[in-house]
Amino acid sequence: MRVLGISAFYHDSAAALIEDGHLVSAAQEERFTRKKHDAGFPQNAVQFCLDRAGIKLPDVDYVAFYDKPFLKFERLLETYLAYAPRGFSSFRMAMPLWLKEKLFQKTLLRDEMKRWEPDFDWHKRLLFGEHHQSHAASAFFPSPYEEAAVLCMDGVGEWATTSLAWGQGNKLEMLREIHFPHSLGLLYSAFTYYTGFKVNSGEYKVMGLAPYGEPKFKNLILDKIVDLKEDGSFRLDQQYFDYCTGLRMTNDKFGALFGGKARTPEQQLTQHHMDLAASVQAVTEEIVIRLGKSVKKETGAKNICLAGGVALNCVANGKLLRENVFDGIWVQPAAGDAGGAVGAAYAAYHGFLGQARKLNGHMDSMAGSYLGPDFKDDEIAERLTAAGAKFTRLDHAAMIEQTAQALADSKAVGWMQGRMEFGPRSLGARSILGDARSPSMQKTLNLKVKYRESFRPFAPAVLSEDVSKYFDIKTESPYMLMVAPVVEDRRRAMTAEEEALFGIDKLNVPRSDIPAVTHVDYSARVQTVHEETNPDFHKLIEAFKAKTGSSVLVNTSFNVRGEPIVCTPEDAFRCFMGSEIEVLVVGNCFLKKEDQDPALKLDYKNAFELD
Repeated sequence: MRVLGISAFYHDSAAALIEDGHLVSAAQEERFTRKKHDAGFPQNAVQFCLDRAGIKLPDVDYVAFYDKPFLKFERLLETYLAYAPRGFSSFRMAMPLWLKEKLFQKTLLRDEMKRWEPDFDWHKRLLFGEHHQSHAASAFFPSPYEEAAVLCMDGVGEWATTSLAWGQGNKLEMLREIHFPHSLGLLYSAFTYYTGFKVNSGEYKVMGLAPYGEPKFKNLILDKIVDLKEDGSFRLDQQYFDYCTGLRMTNDKFGALFGGKARTPEQQLTQHHMDLAASVQAVTEEIVIRLGKSVKKETGAKNICLAGGVALNCVANGKLLRENVFDGIWVQPAAGDAGGAVGAAYAAYHGFLGQARKLNGHMDSMAGSYLGPDFKDDEIAERLTAAGAKFTRLDHAAMIEQTAQALADSKAVGWMQGRMEFGPRSLGARSILGDARSPSMQKTLNLKVKYRESFRPFAPAVLSEDVSKYFDIKTESPYMLMVAPVVEDRRRAMTAEEEALFGIDKLNVPRSDIPAVTHVDYSARVQTVHEETNPDFHKLIEAFKAKTGSSVLVNTSFNVRGEPIVCTPEDAFRCFMGSEIEVLVVGNCFLKKEDQDPALKLDYKNAFELD
């Protein structure tokens, strides 16, 4: 039995394939088209899933889409009617697109599928799940738990913005919801917009900026904007927002409350913006913790699964973990809309088809999220040669050894091995790596390699068996979705002058013996690396440890700002030649920057639209 899951037409389109209950492949369309957050039909991702399984579209039993367009259209109409005559200009702009495309997505999907198989009966085999049902299915069914509560939080699906479900065996029951326009995801996006970052991609920046500020506006937010109840339920005062009827997230009343007009992307970040980031982060954490405690009280669940875009807020996840409300917390690594493709397929397989669910007894079913394309060594060599690359082919042991030595020599290394990750994080398959002990590595990678803001933190990749030597975390964190403190004995005491620093001036003060991955509040977004799911990455860190005594590497996504994570050897080589990465390792091919033809150098600094 095969089910193909699809998410598309809003942002982060993706496809996933389940075969006899096993998730065998999943990929985002952006990785193939090289268009960040590509919302188009995921034709390339679908083709990859079919090719990976060695099948054609007629071999798929059902195709499941991740939401219900008619319900979204209902919400759109009801919202505009409720706020009329406000928002008419927005309504006038939205309607042609809906009437031309979005309202008739079943027809769109059928037509797209007919490119593969003109005679396939899509009337019977095309299924639609609700948005939060897809999120919940993506969180529970691949989790390692036989039963769990499932909490989904995002901007908005059809109507739901926050939902609670109960999963047991192959059953998933939706219990309750908070509805649009009251949305934790949209609250966070409003502050993302107001502080000058792009909605649906800049939320990471707000989270990373928050530790530079103080939550001075937390009480103001809770007094004026968010009516937060003890159980974590909430309502937003819509007089401060414009997302229901306008073409922006916030309005002038919001600006008057928080000190003026929204920051434009080119304006300098100030302490005021950092304090706003800290404040909305603090409110988000408060809501997530209250929701978690309420879920525990209502369901008695020992374990909880999380999905939806808000579940990518790894700081809030870490705070919930340290509250010790649940024995286990599992977060879907592709918690945003891309993961809806996985959820739609699982919901169809277990819910619609009633197929049994089998746990493997010790790990989740996401295969480390390594679910995308991979390339054999001969193919890698052919592709790199065609691109004009100069490289040395090494045996596997020599490749690990020389890469570990380059890292020990403080070089920035592009690392492409095995199957590409599914989700927004690079997890050691498509990564840029560095020495976490280097005091200058964070700034170097941000400004010279990633071409992004200097304040943004980097994640540590640490051997799972050594994690407690570096971080105060009592669970595995294979997907970089938990933030934890650096252990006390690795921290560096601040001088009085350093303690007195404010804002971005804190950036260049080393805070531990792994300064490149220690944020200004002594936190880190931890990735535990497991031999079972990524043996090559595990071997590399072991080799680095043998040379340096350190089990920690900087791990950041293999791309520059505004570019999707690399997918192919050609993508990796272009990024290598367009940035100041010093060494590139693709499969067993080892490349040094100084060996390359200078004529192939690219200007990646200005090549992509800012994210």
